[in-house]
Amino acid sequence: MNAPPAFRRRLLESIPRLRRYARSLSFDSALADDLTQLTLERALTRWRQFDERRDILVWLLSIAHNAHLDALRRDSRLSYADPVDLEQAQDAAGGDPGVDIGLRLDLQAALARLTPQQREPLLLVCVEQLSYAEVAEVMRIPVGTVMSRVCRARALLRRFLEGEEAAATPVLRRVV
Repeated sequence: MNAPPAFRRRLLESIPRLRRYARSLSFDSALADDLTQLTLERALTRWRQFDERRDILVWLLSIAHNAHLDALRRDSRLSYADPVDLEQAQDAAGGDPGVDIGLRLDLQAALARLTPQQREPLLLVCVEQLSYAEVAEVMRIPVGTVMSRVCRARALLRRFLEGEEAAATPVLRRVV
């Protein structure tokens, strides 16, 4: 793990955005910390595989995305934080929850209702501000698929936040 200092510096600069993405995947700060640590560990052990011409953040987000998928496969289910549980935990922790606590809880609940296939590209585009091409690279899917998933996710999120019950999204099947 003798990565060059320049690589280590770029890695350290990417940690806040990497952690934010990990939180958006897991909805749990402890799991996000674990995913971030696992991603950094994999990056440090495989630093020779990094192509200097690439953006290190896109490389790290790819590692995090794949590690998250590995964990989902291993655990065979994803558990979401219930907004009521979040509110109770925040009440138990005390402190000022801020003026937007209701909006934040509504947004978390609405995001949790999206499928991971819709939520992940939406958060990469809207929160991490990656281009559609970069998201396609991170998730290893076509750019057009990223665009359609983000569009559908935005529409569903809008409906959820407006209080409408969204119709069940059809499962798309690949026809060969």
